[in-house]
This record gives sequence, C-alpha cells and structure tokens, in this order.
Amino acid sequence: MLEFENRIKQVCFTGHRPEKLIRTEQDIRVDLEKQIYQAVSDGPNVFITGMARGVDLWAAQIVLKLRDENEDVKLLCACPYDGFESGWKEEWQRQYREILASADSVQYICNSYSRACFQIRNRWMVDHAASIIAVYNGKKGGTKNTIDYAAKNGIPIICIEG
Repeated sequence: MLEFENRIKQVCFTGHRPEKLIRTEQDIRVDLEKQIYQAVSDGPNVFITGMARGVDLWAAQIVLKLRDENEDVKLLCACPYDGFESGWKEEWQRQYREILASADSVQYICNSYSRACFQIRNRWMVDHAASIIAVYNGKKGGTKNTIDYAAKNGIPIICIEG
C-alpha cells in the first residue's frame, strides 16, 4: 500500500466512459499523456485511477508506460469494490486485470456495491490528491460531480475536452 503522507505528490483522474466521449480515444490519450508527463515534470509522481472503463483505464496504461521509463512514478488503483469489472466485455476486463496486476497499490474503497460506491470512490480520490486531471464533455454525471467536489475543496483541476 502506498502511503498518503505526501498528498502534494499525488494526482487523480476523472473522466467519462467511452460511449459518453465526444472526441476519439486516440486524441484523448495524446492529451492525457501530455498532462501526465507535465505533472511528473512539475513534481507529482503518484497517480490515482478509479479504474472505470475509458479514461481511467487509458490513463492507468499511460502511467504504467511512463513508470517503465521512470521508476519513481507510481500507480494506485482506487477500485470502488472488488468485482466492479465483472459485467464488462472481456477485452475491458482483460485490461482491468492487467492494470491491477501491474499497479503499485490497489485499494478497494467500499466493501461491496451500493448506489453511493462510485461517489464515495471519487471523493476518496479527490481527498488524497493535490490535483486532478479530468476528461470532461460538459455534461452532468459522475465526472462533473467529481470536478465540482474538487473545486469546492480547492483542488486544482486540469481539464481536457472529452
């Protein structure tokens, strides 16, 4: 388990599922990679992903690639609950399992599914981060709620058009 004593070194991600995104996966990955590399050059080196399909998994893959080049970079997976991915298509499940197996730390935020588990996970990530990289399409939902919570708590947000 990674220690959270130095929140200033931690960044979390929020973003939409692929079907809600306006831009292509490739374009979003390019922008995510730029922001992740910029964060590392600014000092943060621990990245927290919520492990949802789309932006969370793509960001985790980029962080793991960067970690291959820079051993100081770390990935923490903040999963809402164990088994979160069980209803996904096999390709998404495969990516999820590969990321969990490669992560520096995995934290299950809730003991089981509940209507609130995703919001609890999102707030947990914000509460442990010095900044957020968000991929946002301008619409209501979990990503907007996470951005609003971060803003209310004075956490800087880097927003990528989603």
